[in-house]
Amino acid sequence: MLRYLIRRLGQALLVVAGVVMLTFVVMRLVPGDPAVAFAGPKATPEQLAAARERFGLDDPLWAQLWNYVRDLVTGDWGTSLHTRQPVRDDLLLAFPASLELVGAALLFAIVVGIPVGVLAARFKTKFPDLGVRVTSMLAVSVPVFWLALALQTVFASNLGWFPVAGEYDSSLDTTSPLTLWTNITIVDALITGNWPIFTSTLRHLVLPALVVAAYPTGVIAQMTRAMLIEEAGQDHARLERALGFGETSILTRFALRPALNPVLSLIALVFAYSIVNGFLVEAVFNWPGLGRYAASAISSLDTPAIAGVTLLVAVVYVLANLVVDLLQGLIDPRVRAG
Repeated sequence: MLRYLIRRLGQALLVVAGVVMLTFVVMRLVPGDPAVAFAGPKATPEQLAAARERFGLDDPLWAQLWNYVRDLVTGDWGTSLHTRQPVRDDLLLAFPASLELVGAALLFAIVVGIPVGVLAARFKTKFPDLGVRVTSMLAVSVPVFWLALALQTVFASNLGWFPVAGEYDSSLDTTSPLTLWTNITIVDALITGNWPIFTSTLRHLVLPALVVAAYPTGVIAQMTRAMLIEEAGQDHARLERALGFGETSILTRFALRPALNPVLSLIALVFAYSIVNGFLVEAVFNWPGLGRYAASAISSLDTPAIAGVTLLVAVVYVLANLVVDLLQGLIDPRVRAG
């Protein structure tokens, strides 16, 4: 297991190094002068020179790369040209809100997707299986912005069951101010016992979380179904049938564990995909996460902020895959041997 862990850590570090190189190259290829964006279009030559010196734009390319890597390692992710704040501080404020949204969506996708996949495999080619396949195909195929607008129109505007947008009722900042610990609103509200903000955040979270969860739920259900059907055709399943075990028992007691390995890998993929896919959802529901920050950075050609968002999403993706690899190694010794 130790050798397996070291091998996976080495692969993760190589991927992160590649992403760092890519973000550095992209920052140099983006049109426009960061010094002009920072100092302003009416800046004097002296102000432009000072800005170029601040960002090291006059240094040789190899020196810029060295400084960029050194700053990343020491926690300096640059200064946003738009907010004039350190990019790292901006991301520490924006990322928890996105993590809150995607975490709730992924929890829903796992809790619903795996049992639904088991149900479809148990009744293969029958009505429950057909219903699961059709529903999961629709969940995977529907455009996320269309689903967001549809749920917003029906359940928020027409029925009034849920709020239209926002993370929680802003008036609660005055009546029930929240003490921040993790910057994840629902967690901080739960820790501090701030029930007004906790319940308000839950109500605001339902619709955007359902929209983000649509694609992962459909994919996880389809993958679980496919892997269980494959496992049900293996020799061990035939032996279990000969010993008198029923189909439901075979699927849940014997086939589910080996079938979860590819499902775990899929969860890591859809987690990173959901963070990026959630950018559109955050825009529709005015959710204060990475999506709004990235949109602002792109519109203002804020290259340090764009690079910071890209690097953060890449690191989250690598860490998610690393965690899944370790879980797979613990569940199935064959993975470690491979």
